[in-house]
Amino acid sequence: MPDVIGVRFRGGGKAYHFSPGDHAVQRGEAVIVETFQGVELGIVSEDIIDLSGDELVAPLKEILRVATPEDLAQYEANNLKEIEAFQICKEKIEKRGLEMQLVNVEYTFDGHKIIFYFTADGRVDFRELVKDLASQFRTRIELRQIGVRDEARMIGGLGICGRELCCSSFLQDFVPVSIKMAKAQNLSMNPAKISGNCGRLMCCLKYEQEAYVDAQSRLPRPGQAVMTAEGQGTVEAVNLLKETLTIRLDRGGESDLVVLPSQDVENIDGKPEKKRQESNSATHQRQRREDPEQTDEQD
Repeated sequence: MPDVIGVRFRGGGKAYHFSPGDHAVQRGEAVIVETFQGVELGIVSEDIIDLSGDELVAPLKEILRVATPEDLAQYEANNLKEIEAFQICKEKIEKRGLEMQLVNVEYTFDGHKIIFYFTADGRVDFRELVKDLASQFRTRIELRQIGVRDEARMIGGLGICGRELCCSSFLQDFVPVSIKMAKAQNLSMNPAKISGNCGRLMCCLKYEQEAYVDAQSRLPRPGQAVMTAEGQGTVEAVNLLKETLTIRLDRGGESDLVVLPSQDVENIDGKPEKKRQESNSATHQRQRREDPEQTDEQD
């Protein structure tokens, strides 16, 4: 198994694997590597680890060298050029009236190519814009359309939790997130409360989903009949995180609501009461369709 290190570019995003070769590198150190876009400067984000050949998604390349002071100076100079290129490109977009929003600009480390990232609602004909930029910068130009999640990763910021966005700090890949996860976690369906800075569902909904699914598979659901030390009752509410049940005892009165740990409750009914009522109602409606002359009294 080859020794590999993880390298991130631009301070965040996915970590790509490279061989350290004969170089002694440490986490947080800047290195020069060769990528499909050309020579780039990256930051070591993972210490040396052993990976099997099956876990490597591409032929493993060695790092070219540990970044020198001259390399770091060139990297900083490229950052200043990117600020200028961003403003120039933004002005040309406005001049041509293109419906696109410029997000970021990246110079390759060797300066042989400039990549302009943008968002748009649909397809954009930017061929004339590419010609304008090529004549301005006299180098290779690439315009790349990205989604709103990638936009949030590039721009960065703070989430509603008060911490740096997961996508721009440690999250390597975007995972599918569905509204079912928010419902399973009993979250408010208010889009403002379950959406991230990108406007999509928050990635962190995925983190605890397995715990919620496991708890749901073991705990009774609202409407189910259960037996407690104080007698039989019906589940009114379930706290999946604390694994407690709010139960209404069959004694009548508002004071019969009790909260008990799930392990102190025995499930004696496999179906929630509400579902039984819905099932009976559906059966009644089906019988009425089959026999239109049947009355409620006959039921």
